[in-house]
Amino acid sequence: MGTLMGQIHRAIRLVVDVGIHTGKMTREDAIKYMLDNMPITEQFATSEVERYMAYPGQALSYKIGQLKIEELREKYRKQLGSKFNLRYFHDAVLKGGSLPLTVFESSMDDWAITQK
Repeated sequence: MGTLMGQIHRAIRLVVDVGIHTGKMTREDAIKYMLDNMPITEQFATSEVERYMAYPGQALSYKIGQLKIEELREKYRKQLGSKFNLRYFHDAVLKGGSLPLTVFESSMDDWAITQK
């Protein structure tokens, strides 16, 4: 249930982020959309919407990063087989901090080589 709620939350944030920055949603529309689609308070919806107003593309960048991490996790799981360790994978993901995706993928490829 928690996983599904997280996916719903991220999807709603994507709609709000894109809606606001394409001019298809006002601040009030976005708050209402969040309240209509999630069990949250108006205060939380307002703070979320205002954050996405201030940081265009934030929700989209989070989602793209999530998809890249999932892609690499599956790639290395197949590549390394029984040598794949999810804990070590997560440690390697966090070790580099915030990186451009190409640099992140390259550093993770280097990590995978050391796991063989």
